[in-house]
Amino acid sequence: MKLVRHFNSGTVNLGVLTDKGIIDIDGYLLERGKKPFGTSNITLEEAEVIKQFATMLASNNYYLLNEISCQFASCVSNPQKIICIGLNYRHHAIESGMAIPTIPIVFSKFNNTLCNYGEDITLSEVGKEFDYEVELGVVIGKRCKNVKAANALEYVLGYCVANDLSCRDLQFRSSQWLMGKSLDKFSPLGKYIVTKDEIPNPQNLQMNCYVNGEQRQNSNTADMVFSVAEIIEDLSKHFTLEPGDLILTGTPEGVIFGMKEKNWLKSGDVVKVEIEGLGFTENRMA
Repeated sequence: MKLVRHFNSGTVNLGVLTDKGIIDIDGYLLERGKKPFGTSNITLEEAEVIKQFATMLASNNYYLLNEISCQFASCVSNPQKIICIGLNYRHHAIESGMAIPTIPIVFSKFNNTLCNYGEDITLSEVGKEFDYEVELGVVIGKRCKNVKAANALEYVLGYCVANDLSCRDLQFRSSQWLMGKSLDKFSPLGKYIVTKDEIPNPQNLQMNCYVNGEQRQNSNTADMVFSVAEIIEDLSKHFTLEPGDLILTGTPEGVIFGMKEKNWLKSGDVVKVEIEGLGFTENRMA
């Protein structure tokens, strides 16, 4: 199931993307005087209810919207936490001239980095060295604390594609990476969250990044140092993960930072990141 957030008369509705179009789940609920999902964080239990609604409404064209005519918000709307894992691809650590981590390197981003799907990204005047990072996003669907890797994926709602945009001169001006990672709209996500039942193995997904049509990153999640399950185990040892929390799991080799000749992103560049089974997001730098 592909969960989307789309605009309807100024509000954000939850829908399900199908081959025929968008099933407007919230439109159906609102007409019956029931509380819509809107921008609330979806739990695993609620996902099952949404799936039942989608199955029931699949043949009802009244609640079927044309995907082309829809404007989409961020598929993850209101996470309590955006947690990022640094240097989590072996070849990316090597190209960056850094040691392959022995424990997950954890940093955070804020909700201000989220943006509407396909929205232009304004490059801040406070930095100069702007870079792209295709990443697998993991959305938590059930509160978890002290979980083991063996059953960690049971707490996942689904997955999305993400671009962990970075401003390198701000990122490395101190030992904390936060300033270079949390500029406005610096976490564009794909159009939808794909529920975990459609992604049986998150450790074997092809991922790519293109700048103005030129391929820059070409790798697979199999190159991760720490798997999705291992990341969830480690994080949940230290703090509780809540439904809606977004984990960005690292980027593979091919970023500008790792190149000898560094031609940083500039206004007018178009960056497209995609992951097998999860679609893509494409944003113009402004």
